[in-house]
Amino acid sequence: MNWISLLGLESFVLRWRAAAVEAAMAVEDRAELAHLEWQEQKRRLRQMLMLTIAVASLTVVALILLSVALLVQFWDTPHRTLVAWLVAGTWLAAWAGALYALVSLARQAGDAFALTRQELTRDWREIKEQL
Repeated sequence: MNWISLLGLESFVLRWRAAAVEAAMAVEDRAELAHLEWQEQKRRLRQMLMLTIAVASLTVVALILLSVALLVQFWDTPHRTLVAWLVAGTWLAAWAGALYALVSLARQAGDAFALTRQELTRDWREIKEQL
C-alpha cells in the first residue's frame, strides 16, 4: 500500500524531488564555474610570479648600471658619460615596463572568482524569494 498516494502527498514529493534534482544540477554548474575561475586565477598568479622575478632582476641591473653611470660621470670624456646614462636609462625603462605589467596584472587578480560570486549571490536571492 502506498501511503504517500493515500495521504495526497504525491505531488508534494514530486515537487521536492524536482527541486532537489535542479539544486544538484545548479551545484554542479557552480562547481564547474569555480573550477574554471580557479584555473584562470592560477594562470594569473604564475604570470605575477614571473613578472615579480623580472622586476626584481631588472631592479638589481638598473641599480648597478645607475651606479656605474654615476661613476663614469666623473671620468675624463663626456662620451662615456652619455653612453653610460643611455644604457642606464634603457634598463630603467625596461624596469618601468615590467613594473607596469606587474601592477596591471595584480589589479586584474583582485577580481578572482567574480563570476562565481555573482552567480551564488543570484542563487541566494532566488532562494530567499522562494522562502
